[in-house]
Amino acid sequence: MFPITEHYVRTERHTTFYLSCGRPDATPLIFVHGWPELSISWRHQLPVFAALGFHCIAPDMRGYGRSTVYPAHDSYAVRNSVRDMIELLDALGHDRAVWVGHDWGSPVVWSLGSHHPDRCLAIVNLCVPYLPGGFAPATTIPLVDRSVYPEAEFPAGQWEYQLFYEDNFDKAGATFEASISDTVKALFRKGSAAGKGQPSRTALVRRDNGWFGGAGRAPAVPRDADVLTEADLSAYVAALERTGFFGPDSWYMNHPGNIAYALEAGNNGRLAMPVLFLHGAYDYTCETIDSRLAAPMREHCTDLTEVVVESGHWMAQENPVAVNVALANFLALKVQSAGVSGIS
Repeated sequence: MFPITEHYVRTERHTTFYLSCGRPDATPLIFVHGWPELSISWRHQLPVFAALGFHCIAPDMRGYGRSTVYPAHDSYAVRNSVRDMIELLDALGHDRAVWVGHDWGSPVVWSLGSHHPDRCLAIVNLCVPYLPGGFAPATTIPLVDRSVYPEAEFPAGQWEYQLFYEDNFDKAGATFEASISDTVKALFRKGSAAGKGQPSRTALVRRDNGWFGGAGRAPAVPRDADVLTEADLSAYVAALERTGFFGPDSWYMNHPGNIAYALEAGNNGRLAMPVLFLHGAYDYTCETIDSRLAAPMREHCTDLTEVVVESGHWMAQENPVAVNVALANFLALKVQSAGVSGIS
């Protein structure tokens, strides 16, 4: 078994902290986390795929953990995070990698595929499908399932929360920071089949004038042991208490710029490399099974594999076995079969 070690890549423009596991000369498998996570979000994947012959890397994204935190919203545009990842790959001494993303990490990984296909052996994303026009309300709202989100009641559907950041950024951050421990416990919870066909809690944020019913702070709920151990909770809380939520929340403040960046992609945004997408059966914000949210992905990926995982949004932490099986099968069929090391 390979140990998980800690490293930094420092350039003139940015510092990225990352976890590493596996042989440094092996094919890189780079895991990109989302909101409001950390490199440790991939703790169940790093040692497994290192043992299968990959060099597994999980960075703290900009604004998180031990990577650079910036004071301006526009620092968190997707194009900047893509450049961070290219610099990371360069520092590892490799031309190409298999990229794996979740939540906001997914638009970064999709953008690596659309803007830097020569740096991608394959693309894997969890929960957030490919939107060639950019991941933004302008592209997601037209795909809302109006049988669940009547337009008169939920104009932006489950994406109401993203508009709340634009209108009430400071209030959103203050709510999360009122008790970061309670915030993490309230957010990181497993999915349930009981929520199917019901509006996601993200659809209520503007109506309630704030997260958590507009209460101004997260409720004090028990830790969900199916998602986080006490050590995991402590790590998330310590990091977010140090950095705050300005950086994580600022990822939602760049929609026009992210759309403009998406339109710069070559090949009309089509992805030719092997792609794996994992649907969360109980992810009701990124609901990709009954709605049309995944339709643009299917139209723009020429070699697409889809797998449904029985989990909510925090898929890699809630159901790591299913995620690892799906990823291992994909790597064996699509990457090793192309003559790339790994799955040895």
